[in-house]
Amino acid sequence: MANVYSVSQVNNYIKNMFTQDFLLQGLSVQGEVGSCKYHSSGHIYFTLKEKGAALSCVMFAGYRKGLDFTLSQGQQVIVSGSVEVYERDGTYQLYARRIRQAGSGRLYEQYEALKKELEEMGMFDSCYKQPIPCFIRTLGVVTAPTGAAVRDIIQITQRRNPFVQIILYPAQVQGEGAAFSIVNGIHALEEKGVDAMIVGRGGGSIEDLWAFNERIVAEAVFHCSVPVISAVGHETDTTIIDFVSDLRAPTPSAAAELAVYDAGTYLASLESAEAQLTGRMRDTIHRYRAAAEYRNQVLKARHPGAKLREQRTRLDYVREQLDARMEEDLRDNRRRLDAQSEQLADLMEHKMIRYRNRLDVQVAALKGLSPLDKLRQGLCYVTDEEGHAVRYAARVKTGQTISLQFQDGRVNAKVLGKELEDVGERFGSDS
Repeated sequence: MANVYSVSQVNNYIKNMFTQDFLLQGLSVQGEVGSCKYHSSGHIYFTLKEKGAALSCVMFAGYRKGLDFTLSQGQQVIVSGSVEVYERDGTYQLYARRIRQAGSGRLYEQYEALKKELEEMGMFDSCYKQPIPCFIRTLGVVTAPTGAAVRDIIQITQRRNPFVQIILYPAQVQGEGAAFSIVNGIHALEEKGVDAMIVGRGGGSIEDLWAFNERIVAEAVFHCSVPVISAVGHETDTTIIDFVSDLRAPTPSAAAELAVYDAGTYLASLESAEAQLTGRMRDTIHRYRAAAEYRNQVLKARHPGAKLREQRTRLDYVREQLDARMEEDLRDNRRRLDAQSEQLADLMEHKMIRYRNRLDVQVAALKGLSPLDKLRQGLCYVTDEEGHAVRYAARVKTGQTISLQFQDGRVNAKVLGKELEDVGERFGSDS
């Protein structure tokens, strides 16, 4: 019975065979780059292909320092390294230690020489760059009439602004005569008077893109009076006209976006600007209206009529205050007079009572001195013939006629005699 081996044993055996093969440990392989992926670890995974064959390749990050260009799909390259077996999957691949562009050495030297010459001539200087118009009506395109580049440009232009007219010059962009075709397209669209121009094509190898590295194309772009946007290849591809043109776009699609203003965005910005302007105008009108209203109020307040009304109102207020004060004063004076009247009445009443009492006393005193009372008490009033009162007996003479006044009448009498008392000496001086 034949020996039975495990999968790992078989893979390990094949790996040892590859390792012992001197040719596989140091060979160079030429082909076209198929799929290409730059891994986050720094490794590059790609395939080399030709008709009916493909070879998996990997370049580890440690060898990338020797790579002086960006590896991309479609490039013709020569990869140097070793073929080894990946034991886990049982596959073999080319482990690249060096990669160079196949057949591009001479072309690359020409590219660098022309680039240096044109740079020294000042054709790359930014002072010669024309600004791309913000709003264009006609867009000139110099590219192949078929292919993804022209389709992308048309599609993006129509999407961003369907009112922009595209004028296509179907140029030959690869092979013999391509440079003259591109130059003729630039001159034709310049004479047509387009607002801006896109010159470019899709990606490819350095040989495919070489027409855009020709001196005549660079000079045509530099001297063109119409702003030129270069859009050659993929983002990693760089040609001479990228340095000469007024603006470089990484792809034809990006060139269309740079050349054609987005009408939707513009209309939205107009609506936003209109809304902002309306809001500002409304705020300004409101502010000026408020200021005018304030000034109007100030003018009304300073108007002579307003001053008169204010003074009249103040006068009415003062008059009301004065009337109220006068009325209050009158009430106070009236209350004061009433109080004084009451006090005076009380005082007069007291005085009247006092005077009445005094009068009663005096009346009583007078009453005690009244002749009538004396007459009522039995006394009489004596007068002589001449009507003089006779108060003393010494003054009456014997035989003299006297009149005696009693309470109820008068009696005339004649003095028959008189008797004097001892007190008569006190009246001796009276006559």
